[in-house]
Amino acid sequence: VLKVLSHIDSILRSPRAPPLIYRRSKGPVQNYIKENGQECGFEHLPLTVEMWADQLMALKDLHRSLRKLSLELVPWHTADPQDNRESVRVEDLQFIVDAILEEIENKEKNSQTPPLPTLFAIVSHFQKLFDVNSLNGVYPRMNEVYTKLGEMTNAMRNLHELLELDSSAPPTVVVDTVGKLCDIINENVTEQVQQLLGTQDIHSIIDKLEEYECFFPPFQALIQDLLCLLEIRNLDDILPTVRNLK
Repeated sequence: VLKVLSHIDSILRSPRAPPLIYRRSKGPVQNYIKENGQECGFEHLPLTVEMWADQLMALKDLHRSLRKLSLELVPWHTADPQDNRESVRVEDLQFIVDAILEEIENKEKNSQTPPLPTLFAIVSHFQKLFDVNSLNGVYPRMNEVYTKLGEMTNAMRNLHELLELDSSAPPTVVVDTVGKLCDIINENVTEQVQQLLGTQDIHSIIDKLEEYECFFPPFQALIQDLLCLLEIRNLDDILPTVRNLK
């Protein structure tokens, strides 16, 4: 016990210790004797420790209040590195206060900040444009619009490169170019079909298709019967098998 008391007394007498936690006892009953025979007085420490415990509990409440204030004043500073920690330090509170003070100082330095009614009108206009029902949905919709804008910008840049257009070409030019490209592809496909069927007009194509529709089903049935009758599987084996039978 004396060693523990001696260790506590050495901590209390250190230059880093606050002055209020060490006071020399005046009564003989309250004095403690250290190993070196000197008296040490810290019988008031339980009250001090209790006071510190209350202050630590109040520190959590203060941290919670500062977080609410921060969400109101600087809602874009939502990242708090101490959110997942059970204990709260003074540094955590100082971090929140510094963020709020920095935002206030920036507002004071910026003399061109529009008045509050103008800002309210801007937010209301954004809500109407992007169908946002509440203020809480403004920031998520802003992020969504920003993401979509980035995707569209990248897509337009890629189309400009693929179509060999100037980067300053407006979207209407890109759409017209894509439309012309599709027309060219469709014309090529039509020509290929016409060449395949050996005709140049739609009525002849229809006649050809009807002829094929009449011819191929009976032909397919005949081939299936031959394969089954000759007990073979491949078309290429039909002629050799028939020649062997002959």
